[in-house]
Amino acid sequence: MNSFTRWLILAVLIISAIACYSYGSSTGLFVFIIIGAIFELAFWFGIFSKKVIIPTRKKYC
Repeated sequence: MNSFTRWLILAVLIISAIACYSYGSSTGLFVFIIIGAIFELAFWFGIFSKKVIIPTRKKYC
């Protein structure tokens, strides 16, 4: 996944979390607050995910 796609997904996640928090607090539906928390957790795990470096073999001539 390239850098632009990763940041776009993270932006969508945080905007979705804010929207769910806002809708949940204005209507009083606790389900949307939980969904917002799930989106926010996905955002934070996406920000701090470790990149796996695959070791390559060195070719000796």
